[in-house]
Amino acid sequence: MSRISLLLFLYLIIRLPGYGQDISKLYENVLPSVVTIKIEEKEVVTDYTTRTKALVTTEGLGAGVVVSEQGEIMTAAHVVQTAEKVVVQFHNGDEVPAKVVTANADADVALIKLVWLPKDMQVARLADSDKVKIGEQVFVVGAPLGLSNSLSVGHISGRMKDDELSDGFSKIEFFQTDAAINHGNSGGPMFNMRGEVIGIVSFILSQSGGFEGIGFAVTANVARAELLGKQPFWFGVSFVPLAGELAGLFNLPQPMGLLIQKVATNSPADLAGIRGGIYQMTIEDKELLGGGDIILAIDSFVIKPDLNTAALRSHLANIKPGEEVKIKLLRQGEIKQVVIIAPEK
Repeated sequence: MSRISLLLFLYLIIRLPGYGQDISKLYENVLPSVVTIKIEEKEVVTDYTTRTKALVTTEGLGAGVVVSEQGEIMTAAHVVQTAEKVVVQFHNGDEVPAKVVTANADADVALIKLVWLPKDMQVARLADSDKVKIGEQVFVVGAPLGLSNSLSVGHISGRMKDDELSDGFSKIEFFQTDAAINHGNSGGPMFNMRGEVIGIVSFILSQSGGFEGIGFAVTANVARAELLGKQPFWFGVSFVPLAGELAGLFNLPQPMGLLIQKVATNSPADLAGIRGGIYQMTIEDKELLGGGDIILAIDSFVIKPDLNTAALRSHLANIKPGEEVKIKLLRQGEIKQVVIIAPEK
């Protein structure tokens, strides 16, 4: 064996056990702050035999991380955006109900809050994600494929910003990683090697449906800006922006609107009578639900391509519980107005 090979061998023998112990210790330290999120929501199901549609209750799974002593938890918006029931499970098996406080589907981040506080809850530290460099080692904890508290390790392999992935309603930024991410990891934390949260797991790019080495997590700084402090209340809807040719296809009386996809049961939008879609459609390879309401304006803010979304979010963030928000919408060719009552946060 050459001297160089011998030195490399000795380095690996010395280095690898310590590396494993470092990851193991970090995992033990952060685990009490990581949660599994179980949700229930309504889905439209079509019976092609009878040509009828029905709403059925479906279950979903994700992850999250505790970020305040008040029991606030960051997760992915797509996990809880239209959930009618949210239950948080801690690593020791304790389960606590939670409610959605605010969500930003464009940035894919949401904040939920525990109804009551468990005894051994731990708060995670949020890092300054602007300081994270490509090539840094990271680890992810979540519930991939329902396997709670699972660990995966990888590196930051890229950084995606703004127009590369956004629908244009928020400033967003994602870390790209090769740490394994699968269904159930969504909303879980990505940690640096100091045990600080640098991102919230969002989605993967895959041709097979499984993890193929390209996953994305919303940066901690974006999550902090979108979720902490004064934020718009949770409406309880998911939507698809309609603009350009799509706006004409849906006969909008203006250049842009928001096509409602789902409405969470007993959410502010549901109580106001806003309707979600029921017809499964595919337009230019994009799947969506048609037949739902299309939002044209929120109070004085008309939905249009150059909408000042920052001003709209600030307006909604200043709405006090019990105050009204007027929604102008298009329903089956008729323009209507409904009123949403802001809930307690």
